[in-house]
Amino acid sequence: MRMKFNKSSQLLLVSAASLLVASLVTACGTLTVDFVFVASSKAAGANNYGEIDVFEINSESGQMRQISTSPFPSGGRDPVAEAVPSDNNNLYVVNQDDNTIVQFVIGNDGKLYPQNTVNTPGIYPLAVAVNGTNLFVVDTYQPLPSCSTAAPCSGSVAVFPITPTSSTPPSDVLGTPVANGSLNYWPLSLPARPNDVIVPTAIDALKSGADIYITAYDSSVTLNVGYVFGFSVGSGGALTPLNGGAPFPAGNYPSAIASDPSSTYVYVTDFTNGNVLGYSVASGLLTPLAGSPFPAGDRPAAIVVDPAYPFVYVANSLDSTVTAYSSSNGALTSLGTYSTGTQPVALGIDPSTNHFLFTANYLGNGVVGTVSGFELNPTAGTLVNSQNSPYISNAQPTAVAAIPHGSSGKSSSGSSQ
Repeated sequence: MRMKFNKSSQLLLVSAASLLVASLVTACGTLTVDFVFVASSKAAGANNYGEIDVFEINSESGQMRQISTSPFPSGGRDPVAEAVPSDNNNLYVVNQDDNTIVQFVIGNDGKLYPQNTVNTPGIYPLAVAVNGTNLFVVDTYQPLPSCSTAAPCSGSVAVFPITPTSSTPPSDVLGTPVANGSLNYWPLSLPARPNDVIVPTAIDALKSGADIYITAYDSSVTLNVGYVFGFSVGSGGALTPLNGGAPFPAGNYPSAIASDPSSTYVYVTDFTNGNVLGYSVASGLLTPLAGSPFPAGDRPAAIVVDPAYPFVYVANSLDSTVTAYSSSNGALTSLGTYSTGTQPVALGIDPSTNHFLFTANYLGNGVVGTVSGFELNPTAGTLVNSQNSPYISNAQPTAVAAIPHGSSGKSSSGSSQ
């Protein structure tokens, strides 16, 4: 999960028909363990559309390099979030300026083939998560005629059902948004202050599939007040607000959120205060952990929990660093801080071995974007730079997602909402 920034992007048209004759040759022999998809909001051309850089990770050195046909068009302007379902067959990309979600089929060689485009119910989508047969998308504003940057209103969350298919290519079917009475979204609002403008920032879906959580802040007060809105996920994807609709306190400016594989702990970065808020989860309710908040760097913008080892990593955007933590009963202990490219805003861990970590650096080297790669010590949780890191991407990268190479059915790992 990560904080969103305003950017521009680029579009090129790609034919999905070529997927039927896509190469099945193994990339880099047997040394490629993952494909990493990095969304960049400012492509090299002047058409103002986004692109997706596709990197392969070398299992021995951790080196990342773009596949020969990369980059691919994002299908819209300003891609800001990505998500991959557990079958690893599709990539969903959120293009903020177009209010769209673009579905891509992922080839065996990491190539992307656009299949479908749907509109989100609201305005300016900013975060996405996939869990089971549901895709959750968060919009900055609800779809009311009066909502705009000039006349803002609170944000919302919508649910799109996903139907897996056995078709060739393996393109899942993205349905229409689940109904909430007469609406096709769930508003984010404070029961005690319904007229305040609530600005969402990120989303996380528990691995258990039981609940989702959305970070947001109240922009109607002088000093922002942060919250986590919780919803239980029912049959067919219908949402029910947790805690009677009252959100859980979350500092001043919560910017990113992630949960552990057991769905026992939730972590939220506070962009303003430079720390990580930790919560335990019981029946969907969040309770602050002892010792929380835990210190982070300056302006933390992204967080990821290792799915296999007891470690948590936070990208500090103003420091241009990653802070590593060990986790014991949910409590975090800092293991060290490591330099990245300029302004990291998204990060992920490779889903094949859980051995490599990568960050998308929004300002990169000042001319183009970069991706920093690290090798993760599975015993100590410490990081060392991967070979030849950092790696060049298109300008202003905003989100990451990853799948294992040559394998289906494994879960993906990334921070991108």
